[in-house]
Amino acid sequence: MNSKLAKGSFLLVIGAFLFRIGGYIYKVAMANLLGPSGYGILSFTWPLQNFLIMIATAGLPPAIAKHVSEYYAKDDPEMVKAVISISIRMMIALGLVFSVVIFVLAKPIAIGFFNNSQAIVPFQLIALITPFSVIVGALRGTFQGFYQMKNILITRAFELFFMVTVAVGLVFGGFYVAGAVVGTAVGFMMAMVAALYLFQRDVRGKINPPKKLLARSRRQLTTYDKYRVAKMLIIFSVPVVITGLAELALYDTGTLVIGHYMPSSDAGFFNVASTVARFPLIISMAVATSVLPAAAEAMSLNDHTLLRTYILQSYRYVSFIVMPLCVGTIVFAKPIISLLFGNAYIPGAQSLQILAAGMLFFTLYTISSSIAQGLGRPRLPMYVLIFGTTINIILSIILVPAIGINGGAIATTIAALVLMSILMWRTLILAHVSLPIVEFGKIIIASIAMGVVFLTFPQTKIYLIAALILSPFIYLGILSVIGGLKSEDVRMLYKVSSKLGPLSAIVNSLIRLIERFAR
Repeated sequence: MNSKLAKGSFLLVIGAFLFRIGGYIYKVAMANLLGPSGYGILSFTWPLQNFLIMIATAGLPPAIAKHVSEYYAKDDPEMVKAVISISIRMMIALGLVFSVVIFVLAKPIAIGFFNNSQAIVPFQLIALITPFSVIVGALRGTFQGFYQMKNILITRAFELFFMVTVAVGLVFGGFYVAGAVVGTAVGFMMAMVAALYLFQRDVRGKINPPKKLLARSRRQLTTYDKYRVAKMLIIFSVPVVITGLAELALYDTGTLVIGHYMPSSDAGFFNVASTVARFPLIISMAVATSVLPAAAEAMSLNDHTLLRTYILQSYRYVSFIVMPLCVGTIVFAKPIISLLFGNAYIPGAQSLQILAAGMLFFTLYTISSSIAQGLGRPRLPMYVLIFGTTINIILSIILVPAIGINGGAIATTIAALVLMSILMWRTLILAHVSLPIVEFGKIIIASIAMGVVFLTFPQTKIYLIAALILSPFIYLGILSVIGGLKSEDVRMLYKVSSKLGPLSAIVNSLIRLIERFAR
């Protein structure tokens, strides 16, 4: 039972890591080609683009994943088919409507809110993205429901490759920020082509049984049945989309408020810091993607032991990896920004240190949110996130004019701490699960001790690279000595090592050294 969550999460962690690296290549290229001011304008398009996609998809991808997983577990292909087909139709219709809306509102937003005429064309071009992105979202939700995590990774690979190559080519060709936005649109278009092929190859047969089986199959759904399916999806997705919008507001409030009060170059500094700080979220998002259908399946089977295992594994996997990542980011903020984006973006280093702590809180919130959705309680993260986002907006409006971009970082971090504390507590109560505090405390101690060691290192790129090499040895060594390493951690490390090719022998030697300390 453990392997489904571990395997799905591991695939998505590896794929999301590669996708994030590719995303960094895109952003590094754009930052260097456009400069802080142009990159700041581009950063204005991302909140608007994400907001539009969230509205257009109506929060349906998580609903698709949940209900596909449940009905497939119950061997009801007709309901699985209905969930997929009805969701896709709804999302296509919404995507077309909101593409027109954003095209019309592009000029008022660019001039009225950002006071920047150069943002008009990039905002208008966002309308090209939506029709393709909604279809990709629906098909990824379907793949998630069937635990076909590899297919999700393939579509992301197509999106990333064409986004980067087309955007870089167009910006080099003189199309400035508009070229970067068109590259994103092409990326989604090619991801849609790949997703349709994978759907035909891997899903069509599951929802359309052979004719011999179909002849003696279950009921055929009536129009009223389909209406009930649509209603079920909407009931689930409305709180999800509200939650998603609040989450986007939490991410992007700093950029938007900075863009309103300060020059676009300051927004570029802040967005660089935010981009780096979000790196650990690839871990939590990968685990969260797997735990949602897993929790839904455990609930449908009324298996509390399975549910408890999924929940504790999710929190532990994330804490085990994300905690040392965040500590390392705080210590080496300046050389990280310098290495990735150049010295021109160093003014964002202090914001990165603040945001790294905030993203640690947000990773645990993300896991709690997916667990709550899998338990059939999507309104819970919605209410908590709305509360936290409200705090973020109020604090950003107060702090950004007073202390600049660091004010946006402080507001986001405080809001993330509030979110994590409330939702994690409520989710554990809902699932009747208690966290082993001592085990998580040892992870925190090992991470902080590693950070203390790195504080003695000079703030240079060379020492940053040295720290990256030494960090697994120091962190795992400290964790094993204080008794914080478990046998399941060792098994996970061996699985990771098996994927490292020539480095596997070296990593296996390290694992064997600490394996005897595992409990």
